[in-house]
Amino acid sequence: MTTGPGAFLERFARLPRGYTEGLYAGRRYGVIVTTSAGGRQHWLYAEELGGSDRISFNLYDLRSGPKLKPCEMPAEKVVRFVLDYAPDERTS
Repeated sequence: MTTGPGAFLERFARLPRGYTEGLYAGRRYGVIVTTSAGGRQHWLYAEELGGSDRISFNLYDLRSGPKLKPCEMPAEKVVRFVLDYAPDERTS
């Protein structure tokens, strides 16, 4: 699997907006993905159901290109989550 910036952006664009539940690293997560009214700011918040893990970031569409801003965690963690998260079909 390609894991460069293009793969991340492509996968993020395919994630359902709103709330979903699904699997990441063998654990269940509840995930909320929202996009601003102008479509230039995106936000993801994920919480491990029954656990303590959290993933959160903002993604900005700037003239100079996309800018990923993780919320108090390494960018690698949010990239890996987006690439590997599998939303349930019934909630996506």
